[in-house]
Amino acid sequence: MERFQELRDRAKKKIMLADHIITQTYPLIKDPKLLLSAIENIFLALTNSMGSLLHYERLFKRIPPFQDTFDSKFNIFKERCVEKYNIKQDYISVIKELKDIIIEHKKSPMEFVRNDRFVICSDNYRMKTIDIDKIKKMMHITKDFVFDMEKIVSRNEEIFAR
Repeated sequence: MERFQELRDRAKKKIMLADHIITQTYPLIKDPKLLLSAIENIFLALTNSMGSLLHYERLFKRIPPFQDTFDSKFNIFKERCVEKYNIKQDYISVIKELKDIIIEHKKSPMEFVRNDRFVICSDNYRMKTIDIDKIKKMMHITKDFVFDMEKIVSRNEEIFAR
């Protein structure tokens, strides 16, 4: 199995896990801290799908070698793939937003739960609020993204069948 196929499959697993957290676990437990876990899985689904397309493109030597860092992959993705495959700007903005949320969470000195929302405070007391409706919207966009990337990388699947 090629690297792009592994990443594609990993993205599908992560999106299924996030979907399960949002539709099954969260309504049952009602703990807003679960929303953070859903966000991390959604972000991993996005980055694995993006990586899948990049490795697919690299396999056909359409893009130069790239470092295995988020910033490197994201920049090449924006420069070489977005226009070529007519990728929606919604996808790019969700990737950026989720990356920002995860970074803010890691740097955050304080976080708390209020009214079924998870609130992340920054050092200068700027607050970022995460709620289930916002995550459901991101989830919908991410599912579309994963599906679109899968469609692209599956075009020449028969070449790699062993």
